[in-house]
Amino acid sequence: MSDATHKAYEQARLFPAQPGVYRFYDAGGRIIYVGKAKNLRKRVLSYFSKTPSGKHALLMKHLARIDHIVTTNETEAFLLENIQIKQHKPKYNILLKDDKTYPWIVIRKENFPRVELTRRPEKGRGEYFGPYPSVRTARVLLELIHDSYPLRTCSLDLSPRKIAKGHYKVCLEYHLGRCKAPCTGRQTPDEYESYIKDVRQMLRGNFRPALKRLETRMHEAARRLEFEKAQQYKEKLDALRNYQARSTVVNPRLGNLAVFGMVEDTRAAYVNFMEVANGAIIRARNLEIRKRMDESPAELLGWAIGEIFSQIDVHAREMVLPMPVKIPLQLKQTVPRRGDKRKLLEMSEQNARYFRLEKHKQLQITDPEAHTRRMLTQMQSDLNLNHLPEHIECFDISHTQGMEKTASCVVFRNLKPAKKDYRHYTVRTVEGIDDYASMREVVFRRYKRLTDEGQALPQLVVIDGGKGQLNAAMESLRALGLQDRMAVIGIAKRLEEIYRPGDPVPLYLDKRSETLKVIQHIRNEAHRFGLRLHRKRRSKTGLHSSLTDIPGIGEKTAVKLLSHFRSIKRIREADFDDVARIAGKAAARRIRAYFDGRE
Repeated sequence: MSDATHKAYEQARLFPAQPGVYRFYDAGGRIIYVGKAKNLRKRVLSYFSKTPSGKHALLMKHLARIDHIVTTNETEAFLLENIQIKQHKPKYNILLKDDKTYPWIVIRKENFPRVELTRRPEKGRGEYFGPYPSVRTARVLLELIHDSYPLRTCSLDLSPRKIAKGHYKVCLEYHLGRCKAPCTGRQTPDEYESYIKDVRQMLRGNFRPALKRLETRMHEAARRLEFEKAQQYKEKLDALRNYQARSTVVNPRLGNLAVFGMVEDTRAAYVNFMEVANGAIIRARNLEIRKRMDESPAELLGWAIGEIFSQIDVHAREMVLPMPVKIPLQLKQTVPRRGDKRKLLEMSEQNARYFRLEKHKQLQITDPEAHTRRMLTQMQSDLNLNHLPEHIECFDISHTQGMEKTASCVVFRNLKPAKKDYRHYTVRTVEGIDDYASMREVVFRRYKRLTDEGQALPQLVVIDGGKGQLNAAMESLRALGLQDRMAVIGIAKRLEEIYRPGDPVPLYLDKRSETLKVIQHIRNEAHRFGLRLHRKRRSKTGLHSSLTDIPGIGEKTAVKLLSHFRSIKRIREADFDDVARIAGKAAARRIRAYFDGRE
């Protein structure tokens, strides 16, 4: 594997397991292949897992780098692949290089508009919907429209002057009830326009009225024993139910747009640029902007826009942005809240998030220390801490209905578990179920010991629990005079909200936040470690209360017997010889005498 191919392979390993389009580039930066995938990472890695031959060998020989565009679903990837191939004409793509295009449905711009199928959208000739991933789906939808509404299918010039002169006569469609003959003045423009409004709603994805009408017709045909006709209605109904809503990848009404999505962390901002021409995404690019000072998000986005426009000849008339920016470009700025432009912006932001994730994974591989420092800085920012949380400790309480109360303290240094510093505690002073008092005791014992021994205190303490457990921990820290020397937070299990001392309003971190994932991981580790001691003590108590009460029977013998017989009841009911084979004759006699005496 050459250096360039190996580099491309490392890129592919970081791709998301999402649907989308991937693009292969040669050393000159030209796109040589475009493909679609249901799972980008799995599909692209498959190129490196098989022995290349023929076109595949040539493709891999010239491969220098790979990039991708994430889409919402497979249909969007399917349509976007077609657009990308027609735009870039890659050397190793064959299937979609010809003039074939996908079908659209058009409402013609004319008197008494026709609703037709077309493969060649023409600007200004009508209102276009699509494209549709299969011509069958488009035809079923068109047939449904004509079955539901009496619309004309002829190409006659229905100008008011010609209709008034009586140039036309009714045709077969009128006699079949499929048209109301607007050509002869039998239908008014207002009535016809009401049908077109309904059709427009259907083409925009509101199929509920049409589905109900089709289902009614199917049942009526079945009641009349017209089963062939009922089957035809059923096929149309199934096809329409399986039809996916109109893709956000393509919308001819959008025009020429430059879409910029951005996400950021404490270290950098990550910008995704998508160019939309005639309603279709024709190219995309990602940009990482390292932060130097406390630049605002608008300043970072403005810098990215300037960089993109200086490198690429963009013919957009409008920019779709997550926020307004101050830049000298004379372009309309739109910050959408809903609709197709909002969907495009969300797609761009999704691509920016995946780009950030790839950069983080690359940093984790190439510079683990820098990756750890970045995550600690992000935690400091998200939790509003005064210091980097390089040393974190977490507490958890375990008990069974107030019995066998234990606690655990786990320690993380630079986000890695320091297992030698883990500690178990047996709660000594608390009777019954009182998690708050248990937490108060354990936190006091932990930090009294650290201060007495002169050991370093953590920058962050995580309490497994909500307000009550957090307040109990703070009482102990105040008693020790340590309340200002370390940050303390509580994490509640129900909604994973973060509680801070003195703040009645919890902090809700994004579920995808790295900070929240780190805190959850530390909390789960404390829970796992705490359960170890708790289960051990619980099992010891169970053994002591039964077999180990028998004189001469120790814990090892009890464990042997329970491992073989599985329960005290089976040991009591077992034959003397069966027990003797496991524990010996002397132990078997003691066990038999004990159980016989109790009976």
